[in-house]
Amino acid sequence: MKRTIIITFIVAAAITVAMIIFNKVVSQDKSKELFAEAKRGPFEISVANAGELNAENSIDIEGPEIDMGSSARRGGFGGPGRMRAMDFEIQDIINEGTMVEEGDYIAQLDRTEYDNTLRDQQESLTDLRANLEMKILDTTVTLTDLRNDIINQQYVVEEAEITLAESKYEPPATIRQAEIALNKAQRNLEQLKKNYTLRKAQALADIEQLQKEVADAEALIEALQEFLSKFIIRAPTSGILIYKENWDGTKRKAGSSVNAFDRVVATLPDLTSMISKIYVSEIDVNKVEAEQKVIISVDALPDKSFTGTVTSIANIGEVLPNSDAKMFEVLIKVDGSDNSLRPSMTTWNKIIIDKMNDVIFIPTECVRTDADGITYVYTRKGDKQVVLLGEMNDKNVIVNEGLEQGDVVYLIQPEKPWKFKLEGEELLSQNL
Repeated sequence: MKRTIIITFIVAAAITVAMIIFNKVVSQDKSKELFAEAKRGPFEISVANAGELNAENSIDIEGPEIDMGSSARRGGFGGPGRMRAMDFEIQDIINEGTMVEEGDYIAQLDRTEYDNTLRDQQESLTDLRANLEMKILDTTVTLTDLRNDIINQQYVVEEAEITLAESKYEPPATIRQAEIALNKAQRNLEQLKKNYTLRKAQALADIEQLQKEVADAEALIEALQEFLSKFIIRAPTSGILIYKENWDGTKRKAGSSVNAFDRVVATLPDLTSMISKIYVSEIDVNKVEAEQKVIISVDALPDKSFTGTVTSIANIGEVLPNSDAKMFEVLIKVDGSDNSLRPSMTTWNKIIIDKMNDVIFIPTECVRTDADGITYVYTRKGDKQVVLLGEMNDKNVIVNEGLEQGDVVYLIQPEKPWKFKLEGEELLSQNL
């Protein structure tokens, strides 16, 4: 019995000690939550925002464009204008992010409509060739008949000449009739020769026109075949494939339409030179200047940190989705190159606006402002201390006057603020 009482007493003592230690630790943790210490040291003013990586330069992989020239226009297809005015559909494309080598397959465009056009043009060429052959054959037959008529008429002229020669001893009337017959035969011969020349020239012109139409049709078909060969798109160089982004943020993939005036199917970015694109609010944009240094972190690479430089700031703001404030595009060039960086990676960018080497600062939530705009803090020693503030960043604010290094201030308003004694009244006039 006595032993049981002793054990119970020891356990109770241990629990009591544990509770005391626990309460002390909790009290210390609460103290840490309630107070902050004025620190002295370097102070950095920055503007930070999320962004997205993009390649500074990239090669556009474009859909086909054809220039058929005047021959194609005469061939009836409508020439380059019609080809450029038509859209293309992406039938198949490899996955975004695929590493490709020069000449590798990228995509296949739907060529159905153009296959039909090619088939129609081939049928038209067959008809033109048949017409040309028929015209040549008809011309050969016609000109042969005309040449035979000329030869026959030459015989008639020769007979008339003989008749006239033999009639020199005949009466004058007979001689005159022979002369008339010869003259008529000669005129008929000349008429046949002229008719032959005209018919031959006309036939040759017709044949030449048909030959030209055949040549135009052949040129058109050759251009169409070359055009259709470009519907299988291959990589112009090695790189990582990135889908083309439309104006509305969607990407061009299988089933998407490629606009005739923007024929880019995909891009091959230059990964050796990367840009981080961010948007800065209209409140902060005036602080940002070209050549300012930037510290960049990448969500996908938590163990790495990068530096960069602001290269451009938009002059006109825009309203982004889910935002009412005007935002300004800022481009940041990443220093150096890193093979692990990829387009579209999410970044966090801290633009260094200014650096101060030796100032006193406290967390911004420690500062209170009354109705007259007077700024003050509550100190742990029981004062309502007026403070003169300087620059601030996203976490802390510089205290120009009113606090010393090591002063402890409340992070939140104390329970009975009226009990705190006002200090720093000499700073009131400077605080207004």
